[in-house]
Amino acid sequence: MLLVLDAKAELVHATGKDFHAATVAVPEPSVVRLHRYVRVPRQFRVAVNRRTVFARDGSRCQYCGGPAENIDHVIPRSRGGPHAWENVVAACRRCNTRKEDRLPGEAGMALRTSPVAPRHRVQILALSGGASADWHRYLGTPPGRPEPRSA
Repeated sequence: MLLVLDAKAELVHATGKDFHAATVAVPEPSVVRLHRYVRVPRQFRVAVNRRTVFARDGSRCQYCGGPAENIDHVIPRSRGGPHAWENVVAACRRCNTRKEDRLPGEAGMALRTSPVAPRHRVQILALSGGASADWHRYLGTPPGRPEPRSA
């Protein structure tokens, strides 16, 4: 809001709500475009937790493709596997129970995709708790979800 009022950004999409002051009503921004980007000189890494792993994996089991309910360590922690992006995937209860304390190959299972640290888009979705429909055009479609239809 302040960036738009200071003419440092332009309003691209509004939420339909307004902020009211004594003499003016200003639309609440949903998407803004900066006139000039200033790079923040720090490295940001999202924590590995259930919410962020589900955001990265589109809330789908990485073994069978069904709805995910748990997170699973590909190399179990008891066997020296780290709690890191490259070793954690979303899994349904059935696959997580079937795999137990084994490697996927030992359990006769295969990963649908290799786990990797998330890209910027997933970080934004995870930190915000979800994305407004206005944002899909700019962020792309999360893995495992169909492209949104244009109106």
